[in-house]
Amino acid sequence: MRIDTVCVIGAGTMGHGIAQVAAMAGCKVRLHDVSEDAIAAGLAKVAKNLDKGVARGKVTEEVRAAALANLSGAADLAQAVADADLVVEAVPEKPDLKRRIFAAAAPHATATAIFGSNTSSLPLAGIIDSAPDASRFCGMHFFNPVHIQPLLEIVRAEQTSDAVIDTVVAFAQRIGKKPIVVKDSPGFASSRLGLALGLEAIRMLEEGVASAADIDAAMTLGYRHPMGPLALTDLVGLDVRLAIAETLAAEIDPVRFGPPQLLRDLVAAGKLGRKSGEGFYKYD
Repeated sequence: MRIDTVCVIGAGTMGHGIAQVAAMAGCKVRLHDVSEDAIAAGLAKVAKNLDKGVARGKVTEEVRAAALANLSGAADLAQAVADADLVVEAVPEKPDLKRRIFAAAAPHATATAIFGSNTSSLPLAGIIDSAPDASRFCGMHFFNPVHIQPLLEIVRAEQTSDAVIDTVVAFAQRIGKKPIVVKDSPGFASSRLGLALGLEAIRMLEEGVASAADIDAAMTLGYRHPMGPLALTDLVGLDVRLAIAETLAAEIDPVRFGPPQLLRDLVAAGKLGRKSGEGFYKYD
């Protein structure tokens, strides 16, 4: 099976990026959200990303024009899902919300449509029964910013068919991503490893071991990480990291993955990282 038509549900931080890379690869993409304003904001972000790419010489005018032509908004869910080869959600990490979305989309999907969840940590076992056919369901964990980060973590549930995995791997390669395939487990591979490092960095900051800049420098200069764990947490979003930590603490180990109080305090204060202008660092 080849994925040529894509429905992305959720036009926010991750959703507009997923829509962009699929449209740039030649897919017809429909972007859906709860309101016309949310869809318009997502489409505007795609256009802005493409304009930056052109200005930096990384995207041609022809690619920009073709991508925008391939992309449209759809406020009506039935219209957004109709004839899509892939229906992928990119909404907040709330199992009930994801289940409701898939249950609402299912009646309008084709009999062969693949359903993908952009969850970064939630076990698929708690979501998969909301899809019409569990064999056509998988996790598709993209990374922020989607149009730049090369990894796509494909999560195989027990019920996911080999054909679906093969199709999604081929799709990942088509949109310029490097796919890895992991089995369904809380946090999968990337979030579990990344969170462990990030939480320890927060604990070190909380204990006064070193400043945020020096903790990050230890990893960028000492271990050649492209970004330090605290700067990365700001990029991902402190609220997102907190939600993942709470999930892994409940599912795996409350000691290893228990959120530090500093993380809880910053989220409660609305300091969520880059998207709010302040987290462990301040941003313009």
